[in-house]
Amino acid sequence: MKKIIYNITPFTTVDYKDHLSCIAWFVSCNMRCKYCYNSQIVNAKSGNYTPLDLIAFLKKRIGLLDAVVLSGGEATNHNLLNLCRVVKKLGYKIKLDTNGLKPDVINELIQNQLIDFIALDYKAPQNKFTNITKINSNKKFTETLDMLIKDDFPFEVRTTVHPNLIDEEDINSIILDLEQREYKGTYYLQNYLHTQENLGNMQEPNKILNKTLLNSSLKIEYRNY
Repeated sequence: MKKIIYNITPFTTVDYKDHLSCIAWFVSCNMRCKYCYNSQIVNAKSGNYTPLDLIAFLKKRIGLLDAVVLSGGEATNHNLLNLCRVVKKLGYKIKLDTNGLKPDVINELIQNQLIDFIALDYKAPQNKFTNITKINSNKKFTETLDMLIKDDFPFEVRTTVHPNLIDEEDINSIILDLEQREYKGTYYLQNYLHTQENLGNMQEPNKILNKTLLNSSLKIEYRNY
């Protein structure tokens, strides 16, 4: 069995609200976001753990943890169905962190009731999407976003903010798009985490996000600010 999991964070109280969780970090990604600090995970061809290793870990944590976060990298690059079935049978809830480029995979997991919550990364407004993600089109992402809204599935939308890449006008453009698509949830803005290794060789921002310039029509919460 392939080692598609780079690492397992054994315990977190912040990655899935109101749940004691572990995080499975899946190798590879179908984006190359400039600010991404998980470059080793994104570029990895193989990880350190198989899905069976994760299941063995979870069996030992029954009663101690109540949820599993599937992150990466991009977890939907891999076949998650069988893994999620076993995880659910063990009694865990499942949260998926995703960039939304695999709407068919996400829909299959939802229809089979194999995930409980999704954190959807809204990387950038359309005019900056390709520059930041190195993906030609945001069509698949918007397909996922519209599907989650239409199905009224429990999810959040979040954007990582490096002020040299995304400014207040860009964020307001995202807010307007979310409103027009009738997103009713909280919009989370996550402060860029600087590391020496990131995919775009980004330096620390020389600008500061001016929160007073942001449209307040959606509820906004800030992380790591």
